[in-house]
Amino acid sequence: MSNIIELINAAGLTGRGGAAFPSAIKIKAAKENKARLIVNVCDGEIGAAKDGWVVANHLNELLEGVALITSGHAKPIFAAHRDSTTARLLAAAGLKVLEVPHRYVSSEETSLISLAHGGTARPMTKKAPFVFGGQRSDGKRIRPTVVLNAESVWRVSQISRRGVDWFRSYGTDAEPGPRLVAVGGFVSTPSIIEAAAGIPVMDLINLAGGLDPSVRLVGVGGLGGILLTADEARSAIWDTPTMKSYGGGLGPGIITVWDPRQAAAHTAGAMIAYGAGESAGQCGPCMFGLPALSADWNAFAMHPGADTHRRLQNRLTLFERRGACAHPDGVSRFATSALRVLGPELLQSQPYFAGGNQPTEVLSYV
Repeated sequence: MSNIIELINAAGLTGRGGAAFPSAIKIKAAKENKARLIVNVCDGEIGAAKDGWVVANHLNELLEGVALITSGHAKPIFAAHRDSTTARLLAAAGLKVLEVPHRYVSSEETSLISLAHGGTARPMTKKAPFVFGGQRSDGKRIRPTVVLNAESVWRVSQISRRGVDWFRSYGTDAEPGPRLVAVGGFVSTPSIIEAAAGIPVMDLINLAGGLDPSVRLVGVGGLGGILLTADEARSAIWDTPTMKSYGGGLGPGIITVWDPRQAAAHTAGAMIAYGAGESAGQCGPCMFGLPALSADWNAFAMHPGADTHRRLQNRLTLFERRGACAHPDGVSRFATSALRVLGPELLQSQPYFAGGNQPTEVLSYV
C-alpha cells in the first residue's frame, strides 16, 4: 500500500490541532484540488507548545511529511507567530513563513487562509471547506488552500517511515497513534510528552513532576477546553469518551495544572475575559455575547446567588454554533465547565477565591 493517502487512512490519523478530522479525507481533497498547503505552527491555544517543539526537534521529518502531502510540487507556507522562536527557526531553514499576529483567533484555520491571501488574520465564514477554493467577504477569490497542524504533518512522515502497524500500536482502536501533549502550569517540570489516547491523565501529569497535594483543579484543552477537579483528574482517562463525559475532548493536546495559590474563580474569570477581548469582533456572539458572558461570570463569582447563577446559565445556552468561527463555542464550553466545577462551592458561600490572590492576567493560568 504505497499510496500515502491509503497509508494515512489505514493508520487512522486524525488532525492533531484539536478538530480531530480524518487526515486522509483532508489530504485527498487537497491533492485533487491542487491546494496550497499552510502548516500551522502557531501553538495558538493557551498552554500549547507542541508544534514549536516539532519544528525545533523534528524539522527534517516535518519537511518529509510536507513533501509526501504535496508530492513535492509546491512550496508550503509555515504559519508562526510574529517574532517567535519558531518563526526564526523556520526562516533560518529557508522556508516561507507567514507571520501571524499574537491574537487568539489569528491562528484559526480560516484566519490563516485570509492572511495568506492578503487579508487580515481574522476568521472567515466558509460555505464549503477552502480546500475547494472560495471567496472573501470583499469578493476576492481564495485559491484552494488546506491548513494542517504541524504535528499532523510530522505524523504523516512517521507513518510513511514506520508503517501502519507501528502507528496503530499506540492509542486505542478508535483513536490510534501517538500524540503530543503539553503538560504545564503548577508542575515542577513542564514538558512536551509523547503520549496516546487511553493513558490515565495522572500518568501524563506524573511525567511532568506530579500533582501537588494542594492542587484542586486541572485544565484540559486550554481556553476551548474543560476544567476537572483534582479527584476527577486522578481517575480520568485521556481519551475522547472520558473527556466528552465532562463536556470536552482531547483538543489540541494541553493539560494545565492550576496553581492552588491563585483564586480559581478569578482565574476562570480572567480566562473568559481574555476570550472576550481576543474575538475578531465580526459577529454578534463575539462582539456582544462574550463580553456579556464575562460580565455575568464576574457577577456570579462576586455575588453568588440564584439570580446571578440563573443569568449565567441562561447566557451559556446562547452560543452553540452561533459565531462565524468556533471561538464563542470554545469560550462558552470552558465557562460551562468552570461553572460545573466552581459553581457549587460559590453557591454555598465557600468561594474558591476566598483568601486567595487574584491573578491580574491570563498568564497566571499557564
